[in-house]
Amino acid sequence: MKYDDIYEAVKLIPRGKVATYGQIAALAGNPKGARAVGNALHKNPSPDTVPCYRVVNSQGKLSGRFAFGGPEIQKELLENDGIEVIDYTVDIIKYLADFTKDE
Repeated sequence: MKYDDIYEAVKLIPRGKVATYGQIAALAGNPKGARAVGNALHKNPSPDTVPCYRVVNSQGKLSGRFAFGGPEIQKELLENDGIEVIDYTVDIIKYLADFTKDE
């Protein structure tokens, strides 16, 4: 799985939605590559065009080591997208992107 494939998958997350590391791994061609997604996102060369902050874990928890300044910055960016964040967690049922249909 190439980092560019991961970044392209992340760009598919619509504003107001989140995706899990596993979803992004599957979209990038390796359903078991969630850890590689985390590594790629930490090294994101284009945060202005690749919205890594929209990626959360499978329980909806924000990254404790968010690459752009920690979970507080990730929380702020998600809230700016219209996503409610409570205790550094998003409601995965409400906000999870569904890549099987157009949103």
